[in-house]
Amino acid sequence: MKLFEEDRQKKIYKIVSIVKLLSLFLGSLIILNRYYFSKENQHTAYSAMTGMLLISIGIAAVYLINTLRIFKSKKNGVQGNIKIKDIVEVTVFIGIFSILIIVSGGHLSQYKFMFLFIIISSTIQFEMLFGMVIAAVCSAFVLTLDLLALPSDIINHYFEIDLILVGIFILTAWLLGDYGNIEKNYREQLAKLANVDELTGLYNHRFFQDALSKHVKLSQKLNVPVCLLFMDIDYFKYYNDLYGHQAGDHILSKIGFLLNKNLRPQDIAARYGGDELAVILPDTSEEQSLAIAEKIRSEVENTRFAGEEAQPNGQLTVSIGVSCLPDKAKSKKELINSSDDALYRAKFFNKNRVETYYSVLEELKAEIDDRHIDLISSIKTLISVVNAKDRYTYGHVERVVILCDLVSEKIGLTEQERKILKYGAYLHDIGKIEVPQEVLNKKMPLTDEEWDMLKQHPATGAEIIKPVDSLREVLPLILYHHERYDGKGYPNQLKGENIPYLVRILTVADSFDAMTSDRPYRHGKTYDEAIIELKKCRGSQFDPDITDTFIEVIQNNKDYFEHYK
Repeated sequence: MKLFEEDRQKKIYKIVSIVKLLSLFLGSLIILNRYYFSKENQHTAYSAMTGMLLISIGIAAVYLINTLRIFKSKKNGVQGNIKIKDIVEVTVFIGIFSILIIVSGGHLSQYKFMFLFIIISSTIQFEMLFGMVIAAVCSAFVLTLDLLALPSDIINHYFEIDLILVGIFILTAWLLGDYGNIEKNYREQLAKLANVDELTGLYNHRFFQDALSKHVKLSQKLNVPVCLLFMDIDYFKYYNDLYGHQAGDHILSKIGFLLNKNLRPQDIAARYGGDELAVILPDTSEEQSLAIAEKIRSEVENTRFAGEEAQPNGQLTVSIGVSCLPDKAKSKKELINSSDDALYRAKFFNKNRVETYYSVLEELKAEIDDRHIDLISSIKTLISVVNAKDRYTYGHVERVVILCDLVSEKIGLTEQERKILKYGAYLHDIGKIEVPQEVLNKKMPLTDEEWDMLKQHPATGAEIIKPVDSLREVLPLILYHHERYDGKGYPNQLKGENIPYLVRILTVADSFDAMTSDRPYRHGKTYDEAIIELKKCRGSQFDPDITDTFIEVIQNNKDYFEHYK
């Protein structure tokens, strides 16, 4: 719609330019006809030719000005935006036509209609009000000329005749202006239909993308922050399945209203897709964005929604992810991805809360050699690709990081060991970059060939990390996290304490989360069922002591994990 409006403005300026050019051209012909071709005024030929030259220069100048306007219309050329130079230009045209009328006979001149050109162009360019003002000025000049030409005691037939011309001036400005208003209202309605989501009253996805591109460019140009909120309704599918999509639509509409209610005039709220909403916060810091997001979350939580008591958490809530440019992202794509990651972090761990974007890799950057910074950025990109291919992997990795951190605290690992375990947990599935998406998301059990393909991901991940010397202590966690305590794992069939200690912790956490997560081909186990499974595999698949500690940690934090799962 924006491109359409810009193209429309260019065409309007072209029309206005043509009208003004034509009026000046006709004016030059009138002067030539009166002076140059008149036998009585041969002596003024030189003056007339000089005048013609000046008018030609004027024509070229007007054309140049309006051509420049056409190309600058994206920035300055909006209909109705009257500037001083526009008023000066119109005044000059009225002056030229006034002089033309005076020198061609004054009240007897047959060229008073020339004012129509400037009335038409002004009304087209600046709408009804300005056109009516110009029409009134031109009318006043014509009628004043008639009144001054004849004594007041003589019937002024010229005044009576020119009243008709004045009526034409006013009617032209009114008709063109009214048509312009109708067309403007129609365009606004079309723009609303094109840019606004009918259900929520928020902007639609297409408008959101255009607006975000614009604000990202402004942020980069002016060195000011721009933040992005991604918001998702918790358990919305559950609500839709229970009450139907019509009830779900009512919820979306109501939340759209609440969103607009709690935003500032400069903020842009949009329906990103389904039940996912997005908000662009121009020139806003991360701290301010978190405050705005928390205000929205709290408003939704404290609002009464029909049927919310049947939701898993007893009420209808939203999760919100926040990211900002340039601190957490360097481009529009990174801003969207990081906000999306923050949202998923909020949903996977702490539904009904606000999460800002956080990446273990950002922490890593502060600890590795500068020469490996580019490699870490590449690894970050690979992880984003894996997350895009398989959303389970993202949530799984984040949960495993949390689980490992809790267990390492319980066991009493050193700070360095905890860091290595955390980095290993975060990177352990990076090798899935080589696994096809259809295999990762297959709803049926894997074939032997597909299973062999999936089993390659530890070795693939180790190869990806290998060039980074600073991560050499993390390599075993990536390579061996599918080894078993009884030696029946892969890829090297390591056994017992030959498996590094931190790897044995990661293996338990990794397996536990895999068991309790829904996959396309099966439903996840409950926490109690998974604990029973851990006990069964204690000493075979898992280190017995670590398993006991892990189970203790889960049981101590069971309510937390089950509530936010």
